[in-house]
Amino acid sequence: MIIKGCDTMEEKVFNIINQHNKAMSYDEILSYLTDEEIPELPEVLSKLIKDLKVRYTNKGKYAKYDDKSQKIGVFAANKKGFGFVIIDGEDTDYYVSKDNVNGAINGDEVVIKVLDESKHEAAVLRVNERHLNNVLVGEFYKKDDKNYLKLDDDKLNIIVEIPEEDINGAVPGHKVVVRVDNKIEKTNYYQGKVIRILGHKDDPGVDILSIAARYQINDVFPDGVIEELKSIPDEVSEEELKGRRDLTDEVIFTIDGDDTKDIDDAISIKKLDNGSYLLGVHIADVSHYVKEGTALGDEAYARGTSSYLANTVIPMLPHQLSNGICSLNPGVVRLALSCVMEIDDKGNVLDSEIFESYIKSRKQMTYKNVNKILNENVIPEGYEDFVDDLKLMEELSKIIRKRKIEKGYIDFDVPEPKIITDENGKAIDIQRRVQDTGENLIEDFMIIANETVASTIAYMDLPFIYRVHGEPDEDKIKNFMRFVNILGYKIHANMKKVTPKTIQNILGQLKDKKEYNILSSMLLRSMQKAVYDNVNIGHFGLASKFYTHFTSPIRRFPDLTVHRLLRAYLFNHNIDSQIVDYYNQTLPEIAKHSSDREMAATQCERDVDDMKMAEYMESHIGETYRGIISTVTNYGIYVELDNLVEGMIKIDQLDDDYYFYDESTFSLVGKHSKKRYILGQSIDIIVDSVVKDKGLINFKLFKKGDKNGNSKQEGEV
Repeated sequence: MIIKGCDTMEEKVFNIINQHNKAMSYDEILSYLTDEEIPELPEVLSKLIKDLKVRYTNKGKYAKYDDKSQKIGVFAANKKGFGFVIIDGEDTDYYVSKDNVNGAINGDEVVIKVLDESKHEAAVLRVNERHLNNVLVGEFYKKDDKNYLKLDDDKLNIIVEIPEEDINGAVPGHKVVVRVDNKIEKTNYYQGKVIRILGHKDDPGVDILSIAARYQINDVFPDGVIEELKSIPDEVSEEELKGRRDLTDEVIFTIDGDDTKDIDDAISIKKLDNGSYLLGVHIADVSHYVKEGTALGDEAYARGTSSYLANTVIPMLPHQLSNGICSLNPGVVRLALSCVMEIDDKGNVLDSEIFESYIKSRKQMTYKNVNKILNENVIPEGYEDFVDDLKLMEELSKIIRKRKIEKGYIDFDVPEPKIITDENGKAIDIQRRVQDTGENLIEDFMIIANETVASTIAYMDLPFIYRVHGEPDEDKIKNFMRFVNILGYKIHANMKKVTPKTIQNILGQLKDKKEYNILSSMLLRSMQKAVYDNVNIGHFGLASKFYTHFTSPIRRFPDLTVHRLLRAYLFNHNIDSQIVDYYNQTLPEIAKHSSDREMAATQCERDVDDMKMAEYMESHIGETYRGIISTVTNYGIYVELDNLVEGMIKIDQLDDDYYFYDESTFSLVGKHSKKRYILGQSIDIIVDSVVKDKGLINFKLFKKGDKNGNSKQEGEV
């Protein structure tokens, strides 16, 4: 037998067995290997069996794996005991009943046997690899003189016991972080050690810290970082200004939210004699203070991003940097990296320059006040000298936005909640985040600066970090279109080649539909996620050929990395083979890690929002609201209120009939009455119950005759 050239030992052994007509003994496989390869064989065979590429026969031999009913996937547990197995490359997950879980817990890589392909039902045969995080969060409690952890993540079907010598001062009711040391025999019992007490479960802020800790988002900086902060100055020195361009005489200012303290972008504008605009985007030079190989740099990398959790910010950098020397506060000199662009009246960047600078912001503006000027022509006190610049910026912003839309820029316009809290962090109101003229203006300017920086380095053909967004799966878009048709809407779109213009066109036709917010969210979920990568594939959603993140180095590690790259390539002119090799080796891992931490922070922010929404609705139990059905499942319907609170009506609470899920119309249908509950339908609900810690809100259907003196219509929440 001739074995073709293989890249790895694993491929070689697989090909040996695969090309053989019958099962092979261990010694037979050995005969095809060199003396150097033989010691690796046991481990390689074990991995091939685990990956379902090779099977071990009853006669102790190895053969090609040919059982199509067995697959490998990731187990996603439900707190009720059942779960689903997600198979890479397959659109539909496999349902696993409680009786067929076989000890698997959330996140495990498992081997399943398909029981019913038509119903996508399966049983877990074995756990291939346990991906249990060794740091868990929960409530400390005692039972029968033993110490236990009540896990916040109730999808983890394990019991954690804490020896008395490892409780480190914890008492019942404390929320704690526990390191899991070892598994006890072959059970789902684990031993743990308390490594941090977050506080009592009823203490203000502990609810948010508990969720953050679950995602390894730490609100405390290590001692090494605190020590390095002693050498960070409070003011910019004369020495630091050398070699930088002085922009302190320029009219430069910032525009942010009312409560923003970490200001990392400032802007300036001029109208040139040739009719073009000279737009300056000036970004805090964080890389001057946060160096590679330092405790500050390592911690920034580990965190990856700042996390904005309701009323709490867990920053990527300590406040001494994020709110101090790096923040572009008004009236003080700050170091910056400036991207100055000449833009014509069609929104094209004719010329650009990226350089090290120092600036002095003239004013810290707020979106609220800028919008008063641009929308109402009302000039707040202190803004008088900046009105002309702001109106010129609005003029340019509209030009840039028009060109973006012409290119295919997709605006999903998905509303986001803003949680309002009291001084103790308790949710007292929920509002929709505003995206008005001022917000659009800053977004437009940051996007064009990011594109300019990305294209500058791309054309130099040097290693870089890009923000990429891949093309959507055409089948997912077609499924979405099928669903829209079921709702009764006829949408015309060219599905032969899905482009940004295609998605833009679909959204445009749906804009006036009552279900638009829900449909745009569904379409957004059909798209790929934007991630960081050292390989550029463009950004589909922005219709950008080159895109990066340059404008927020205080709160995002990729932006800080981009600044380091700009310093190496453009300012220090260091593009020799050594630096190119170094970045070729390190950037892939930086991109992957940054994407992972962004995903963790995003999910954490969602969980906090869910928890705070549930907290808010605790004081509204028994009240009636009008909402819109946002999701229909085989176990109930989700209803979204006007303030974006979403709750569930369980199917067994629809007690006027027996309801079943109709897959063909994505609706719940009454067996006898034929009554339907379908996405987009407006219904009246009563807030029934809330589980704050889990972020769960349960509704029940409001029926005529229900007593309620606190009726609220949609929009009154």
